[in-house]
This record gives sequence, C-alpha cells and structure tokens, in this order.
Amino acid sequence: MSDLVTLFLVILAAILLVSPWTIARFRRFDARNRARILAERSDRGDAQAHFRHTLKLAEEQVEEIASVTVSDPRTGMPVTRWLFEGEQFTSEEEARLVREDRMRGIARGFYMDLPAALAARKEEDRLKSN
Repeated sequence: MSDLVTLFLVILAAILLVSPWTIARFRRFDARNRARILAERSDRGDAQAHFRHTLKLAEEQVEEIASVTVSDPRTGMPVTRWLFEGEQFTSEEEARLVREDRMRGIARGFYMDLPAALAARKEEDRLKSN
C-alpha cells in the first residue's frame, strides 16, 4: 500500500512540476487548432480555396531553394549560387521560377488524375452498396 501512495505522490509531483510547461503547450495547440478551424470555415465559401490547398500540398512535396557558395570557374572568387533539385542557378529569381513551375506541374498532375480517382471512388461506393 505504501508503494501505491509513493507512486501517487511521485506522479502528482511530476504533474505539478510540468504543469506550467504543459499549460503553455496546450494553449499553443488550442490557438493553432482555432486558427485552422477559422481557416476551414472561411474556405467553405471560397471557390479558389481548393486550388490554394492543392498548391500548398504541392509545395510540401518540392524541396526548398538553398544558397551555396562556390568558387567561380573563371575568376576563382567565391560566388553565391542557388541550388534547387541538384541544379545550380545564378539568381534566386531563376531558381524560384523553376521551383514554382515544378509545384504547378505537381498540382496539374493532381487535377489530371482527379477524374479517374473520383470515378474509382464512385465505383467502389457502388460495389459496397450492392
């Protein structure tokens, strides 16, 4: 019985010690959750929301642009280059345009595959109902 009381006191002490950190963590979670719910509500009335979400998902699938310093083959001086998918670009703008093209290609592929996916889902629902 004393082991049970000791265990209870240890758990209670741990809860009291962790409590301020836990409360702050739950508040941050709640704030993010409320923001997400508000965004979902506003998206219901927005006809362009689906496209924004698709581009956001495509952006998550594409790597970020990184800056690297390399020596210039002509002068030997260090220069900044922009790296995207293993290819070096001389300007960040050029790398950003290539990255955006890649994201649009992924989103376009999603919309090209969408009719077949919806048809398959409809067929699956039809088979389940029979």
